[in-house]
Amino acid sequence: MNAVLNHKGALWGFRTTLLLYMFLLIILPITGIYAHSLSAGWNMFVESIADPLAWKAVWLTLRLSVLAMVINMVIGTITAWVLHRYRFPGRTLLNSLVDLPFALPTAVGGLMILLLLGPNSMVGQWADSLGIRIVFGEPAIVVAMVFVTFPFVIRAVQPLLEEADKTQEEAAHTLGASKWRTFYQVLLPQMRPGIISGGMLAFSRAMAEFGAVVLVAGNIPGKTLIASVYIFGEIESDNPQGAAAVSVILLTLSFLVLWFINTLQAKEGR
Repeated sequence: MNAVLNHKGALWGFRTTLLLYMFLLIILPITGIYAHSLSAGWNMFVESIADPLAWKAVWLTLRLSVLAMVINMVIGTITAWVLHRYRFPGRTLLNSLVDLPFALPTAVGGLMILLLLGPNSMVGQWADSLGIRIVFGEPAIVVAMVFVTFPFVIRAVQPLLEEADKTQEEAAHTLGASKWRTFYQVLLPQMRPGIISGGMLAFSRAMAEFGAVVLVAGNIPGKTLIASVYIFGEIESDNPQGAAAVSVILLTLSFLVLWFINTLQAKEGR
């Protein structure tokens, strides 16, 4: 009897600690952002989000985040497929390097891009000769977003490939299906939940990127200024309400992305 009571007490304490953790570190800060965005009144909130520079920053962020998401969905799926299906020298090292963007400070990633693609680099000089600006332009922003979100699709697709029923693939080959048709009709539907959920997570993460982008974007208002850098600038300009208002837009979009992913996973589970 005492053991049962002790078990229930420990379980209750664990739940209480978890709820307190969620409240202090997640719910309270998020609620604070929404509340602070309206602290100066609804008119100020509308004025802040209607600012042309704010909308251009948000639109640029969304547009480039979508592009980075699509690139990651394609390259990430191919990478996950290669790492799962083929055995080659250096495969273990390559599989470990996939998670490098998670461990590496994003500012270091931005510096790497600046050194490799900047005006003084070989690639940068070649691009300049063709009239293409990489660093301090949209291409560098996309590269930075792709770099920091690279692991999401790969790590979402790999478990699905591991759990895939190989008998379906073998049956398709037996019935005379080509490798491409087998991949498209048998394997791709099995990988689709991971591709979509990993892509949406990459999109949400790209919207919030700051460290890598701030070094390579140039931060030109209306041209290369993304939302996270705009928020930072509003804080430096002593306009926390304006920063909070733009933050609410990104935060709401992130909520919608997570809701979509959870809904998709629930449907796939059923």
